[in-house]
Amino acid sequence: MSQDFVIEAFPRDDQGKGASRRLRREERKIPAIIYGGGKDATAISIWHNELKKALENEAFFSHVLTVDIQGKKESVILKDLQRHPYKPILTHADFLRVDKDHDIHVNVPLHFINEETASAVKNQGGIVTHQMNEVEVICRPQNLPEFIEVDMQDVEMDQVVHLSDLKLPEGVVIAALQQGEDHDLPVVAIHMPKGTKADEAEDAEGEGEEGGEE
Repeated sequence: MSQDFVIEAFPRDDQGKGASRRLRREERKIPAIIYGGGKDATAISIWHNELKKALENEAFFSHVLTVDIQGKKESVILKDLQRHPYKPILTHADFLRVDKDHDIHVNVPLHFINEETASAVKNQGGIVTHQMNEVEVICRPQNLPEFIEVDMQDVEMDQVVHLSDLKLPEGVVIAALQQGEDHDLPVVAIHMPKGTKADEAEDAEGEGEEGGEE
């Protein structure tokens, strides 16, 4: 992992909707909670704008974060984020404690490369269709990848890339595949656009066969 994210936090004693509103309005902070790891939940507050800025970095969602509560540091991952229904403000955050000896479940973004230079796209006019843009992985915190790369260079026309085709870093598995082959879902494919000459030829051939049967 190439980046470290440290979030400044403060203990929070007052709870409830009224206290949360005052926190957001008067102190420009939002309520949050840290839970898990065999410890009691800890109520905290964090700077709204600091968190909002951190969220602009895609890596923030798939990193082990450090929450610094006045010198006491906790290793966590972001598990849930609540936003105002129509205003561009955050309202609450949930963080899950992690430790190096226990697996974590995290959604990691997929980065698709070489789409434009793939032969099926560049030479045959195919289009890339994404079925998913992130995948849930299981791993130890120290093995958590920032993203998983999907190389489209050698993907052929009408080929479908499934979860089992993804190249994973050592110590990382895909959660869905632990449930059996039926969960080996499609990730991305290259197909001819609808309405191309190839499609029209197939349709015409199909109509000819139907006519012959009559």
